[in-house]
Amino acid sequence: MTKEPISSRAESDGATPRIGAGATKLAEALPSTTVFPPVPEDRLPVPALLVMALMGFILIATETMPAGLLPQIASGLGIAEATAGQMVSAYALGTVVLTIPAIALTRGMRRKPVFLVAIAGFLVTNIVAAASADIALSLSARFAAGAFSGLAWGMMAGYARRISAPKFAGRALAIASIGTPLGLAVGTPLGSWLGTTFDWRFSFWALSVLTVLTGLLALAIVPDAPGQRAESQTPMVRVFAIPGVSVILVVIFAWMLAHNTLYTYIAAYLRTTNLAITVDVALVVFGVSALMGIWITGALIDRAPRPLILASLSLFLVAGLIFIAGSQSLVAVLVALALWGIAFGGAAPQLQSAISAASGENADIANSLLGVAFNVAIFCAGIVGAVLISAADGAILPVLMVTLAAAALTIALMARRYAFPSAR
Repeated sequence: MTKEPISSRAESDGATPRIGAGATKLAEALPSTTVFPPVPEDRLPVPALLVMALMGFILIATETMPAGLLPQIASGLGIAEATAGQMVSAYALGTVVLTIPAIALTRGMRRKPVFLVAIAGFLVTNIVAAASADIALSLSARFAAGAFSGLAWGMMAGYARRISAPKFAGRALAIASIGTPLGLAVGTPLGSWLGTTFDWRFSFWALSVLTVLTGLLALAIVPDAPGQRAESQTPMVRVFAIPGVSVILVVIFAWMLAHNTLYTYIAAYLRTTNLAITVDVALVVFGVSALMGIWITGALIDRAPRPLILASLSLFLVAGLIFIAGSQSLVAVLVALALWGIAFGGAAPQLQSAISAASGENADIANSLLGVAFNVAIFCAGIVGAVLISAADGAILPVLMVTLAAAALTIALMARRYAFPSAR
């Protein structure tokens, strides 16, 4: 758990970090020497956390939506479908390349203004993507959107913890993270349906309107919080070297690579089963089960974080084994989808909580590394999955899932002291 006490006193952070003249002026405009209202000790700031969850929903839906609209985007822009697919890659690349510099630049600043800047930047880039008729401009907008997405993801975990009492830190993360499974289960299919029924640009405009609403709610509801104190700011390389942080990142990469490879190419796996189950049905079962995983995580994350993450990885592994052994049974595949959803639903808050606890006051930088690991895994999943189903067929995907899940579980079991301790 973050070691920095949360209180109502003014935060005197000392000198602004040396981040360049322009950035220094921005930091001076967003001072940390502000008296913040006291954090309620007896209740969670649920409305503020739900605003963060809504932003998470938008980020996930925006990132994955083009994958379901590639023919429409290609036709609308007069390009090849493979070129249109780079709108997903450009977004992920922006997140990977610019998240860490953005978090390093802003970690000493007040949280609310930075959050609002991230929302506003994301809104502008989505509007450009919706209006653009040029693929180069569209790809540039998606790259920038990925960068603002990385800024939002990198700070939201620490922000949620800062506006909540320490005893509710894990539960706060679970609430703020509920937008992730909702985005996957509802946002992506809904965006694809809107784009197919009306026009692919309509989906981007709809998300832009939702982003405006989120910004207004954030302005009205989400409380401000201090940035990280200057004297506690550890260089990024040293944050990576903090005991436990690098181990957690390895677990994240293995787990997310396994998940995203199967999730991206689930249609290829289902074709090998010859069962009467469509991709839409499979994703709905996964999404509903993921919400159950979030609920379980919220109930247990503050009391039993290590057993919880070990159980999630174990369920994920079991789901993969059932996908392999029960591929010709409708009941078995549905059970595997449900276990997969439960296991993955709470993964984001569990991993964010673990890396925040391991990194202490450097949680914002550590969570930016987490976001990068997530997006590198997403990027690699597209390549790895394509190679596997080209060389064999979709039946090979659960084998990869089991292999990587076993590796992640083994690492988590061994990393008892720093990465996934029994008590915090």
